[in-house]
Amino acid sequence: MEVTAWMSLHHAMNAQEGRPFSRRTLKRMGGFARPHARPLTLFLIGSVTLAVLAVATPVLAGRVVNAITTGAANDVVIRLAVIIAVLALLEGGFGLFNRWLSARIGEGLILDLRTAVFDHVQRMPVAFFTRTRTGALVSRLNNDVIGAQRAFSDTLSGVVSNLVTLLLTFAVMVTISWQITLLALVLLPVFVLPARRMGKRLARLEREAAAHDAAMSTQMTERFSAPGATLVKLFGRPDRESAEFAARAGRVRDIGVRTAMVQHVFITALTMVSALALALVYGLGGFFSLRGQLDAGAVVALALLLTRLYAPLTALASARVEIMSALVSFERVFEVLDLKPLVAEKPQTRRVPDGPVGVEFTDVTFAYPSADKVSLASLEEVATLDTRGGEDVLHDVSFHARPGQTVALVGSSGAGKSTIAQLLPRLYDVDSGSVRLGGVDVRDLSFSEIRATLGMVTQDGHLFHETIRENLLLARPEATEDDLWDVLDRARLAGLIRSLPDGLDTLVGERGYRLSGGERQRLTIARLLLARPRVVILDEATAHLDSTSEAAVQEALTEALEGRTAIIIAHRLSTIRQADQILVLEAGRVVEHGTHDELLARNGRYTELHTTQFATQEPKALV
Repeated sequence: MEVTAWMSLHHAMNAQEGRPFSRRTLKRMGGFARPHARPLTLFLIGSVTLAVLAVATPVLAGRVVNAITTGAANDVVIRLAVIIAVLALLEGGFGLFNRWLSARIGEGLILDLRTAVFDHVQRMPVAFFTRTRTGALVSRLNNDVIGAQRAFSDTLSGVVSNLVTLLLTFAVMVTISWQITLLALVLLPVFVLPARRMGKRLARLEREAAAHDAAMSTQMTERFSAPGATLVKLFGRPDRESAEFAARAGRVRDIGVRTAMVQHVFITALTMVSALALALVYGLGGFFSLRGQLDAGAVVALALLLTRLYAPLTALASARVEIMSALVSFERVFEVLDLKPLVAEKPQTRRVPDGPVGVEFTDVTFAYPSADKVSLASLEEVATLDTRGGEDVLHDVSFHARPGQTVALVGSSGAGKSTIAQLLPRLYDVDSGSVRLGGVDVRDLSFSEIRATLGMVTQDGHLFHETIRENLLLARPEATEDDLWDVLDRARLAGLIRSLPDGLDTLVGERGYRLSGGERQRLTIARLLLARPRVVILDEATAHLDSTSEAAVQEALTEALEGRTAIIIAHRLSTIRQADQILVLEAGRVVEHGTHDELLARNGRYTELHTTQFATQEPKALV
């Protein structure tokens, strides 16, 4: 009966208020369950079989007692014992088979749901990731997906097996003695109500502990990353950080102590109630047995059946809440899947013509999308999303970079330079006008065709926490060892990599922090060279480098730009003097365009920028 008490506590702790769900949710759940229809059917059959076996054993045990007390032949007792042993073996075998089916169904659903969410999230625009909390998104892939699969592997089977067990047990107990059965059920409220009340209290404690755990995880994630640790060492107060962490950890400890004590008191109380129920069965059953109204075997059978009556009753009492909780998990998963990607690939796509590729912007106007179009309130931890549309950041921008030409974009911060760079690879789509690669609108191209045509180097030179080899192969997975060393040599990085103990298999660390800024940039340039794009975008590729690193990166960039169409964004005007065309942007508009000399001769905005920045410096190489 102590096991029954623990099961009651478990169900009560999981009792949460459910919210209404739609038929559409159930239909979509069926879509995920359909590929697992056969194992689900076998699983339900196995659950019913286990329920029947669970009821049969106590009945046979009662018959054994009757056979012994009535002095039946030895072979009768032996035969009953053999049947009980066979049933035990069958119950164990079906239990293992059902557990295997449960694991197969559950893990299969987790795989399907996680893959669906992961693939969908990958199709989301960059704006989605700039607003979403990464931890909240990861939680959908972990906690909610597991909660959703529990609807099939745990809740569904539990409802079926508990219902069958309850009906069979109750029917058998009534046929044995309806009086004792009814009296035993009188104690049910004493058993169930404390379970639900104490279970809710424990659930509150667990939720509070989970909140503190989440806060500690967030603190650890931020402080243990390379940038976070650096920030704490430079500006933070380690003593205060330690005190905050210790306070949260201490609260979790205190909750853990309270939870353990509440659980122990609860289980002790319910075990006593269970003992009272058994005492009732034995006392009343013994009374009837002594009067000849009930045989001894029936008393034993009733006592054993009683232990199998309370558990399914309490489980079914919480079944609705468990089902609702599982459905909520499904809805949270579907909430992500229902968020439509703003940038989508057309069913029929075109190809970029062979040969050198030009870039053309024609009357491009663009505003970053509002939050309600690209995000979810639950992923941002806000009550409602902002529905206001963004203001235009580009206004009728037009220019043409002919194949092989270098076009530089300059202007004040926030003028729209990086926005132009993001429109070319379709990280965003224009609101009006068009962006063309080789004369083809990028919206008519497949994403793979854009990736094959265009390459980009940003100022932060992002790398994954993987090996140098894996970071390079991201650009071209089929590249050979010789290809890798060739691009490293052209990026002026081969000597350094060869000097490392693990060479290409050296881990670069989170975001590449084990490498210097210049080494990180040259590695991203090597990755660009490996991709062999026909159009290159350089977005402040040397913005944060010292003079030595900048010189090395400039050499690598000269190699990368050779024979390619290039769009260069730079604040340092001395780096783009030799560009074929320079566009000056202010407030999202092209206010001037021409060569370096032509723009200086006009004595306009470019001349102001040039005079302010580098009028007295020697010209540098083109980057």
